[in-house]
Amino acid sequence: DVQLVESGGDSVQAGSSLRLSCKYSGWHYTGYCMAWFRQIPGKERERVAAITTGSGATDYADSVKGRFTISHDAAVNTLWLEMNNLQPEDTGIYYCAAVNWAWLRFPRTDEFQHWGQGTQVTVS
Repeated sequence: DVQLVESGGDSVQAGSSLRLSCKYSGWHYTGYCMAWFRQIPGKERERVAAITTGSGATDYADSVKGRFTISHDAAVNTLWLEMNNLQPEDTGIYYCAAVNWAWLRFPRTDEFQHWGQGTQVTVS
C-alpha cells in the first residue's frame, strides 16, 4: 500500500519560515505528480503547489508564488514544501498527495489517488 506521511508543521509568527516533508512508501510508478494541499475549516481543500516527476514542472497557487517552493527527491522518497514569509492566511492543515500521472496538465484535486494524514501549520 502507498503511504504518505507529512511532518514539519508548527505554530510560528508571521514572517517566519517552515519546511514541510512528506515521506512516501509503497510507490512503484515511474511517472507521477505530487502536490501539497491545504485546508482551512469551512473551506475547500486548496492545492498550493505541485510537481511532476517526468518534466519536473511545477505549479503554484497565486497566493504562494514567490514564497513557497516545492521539491522532490525520488532517491529518498521525499517531497518537501519550503515556505517563507508565512502569513496568517497560510494557516491550515497541509496535506501531501500523489497520483500516477503521465499527462501534460496538472491533475485536478479529485484525481489525486493517495493522501497523507496532514500536518498543522499555524501562523499568528
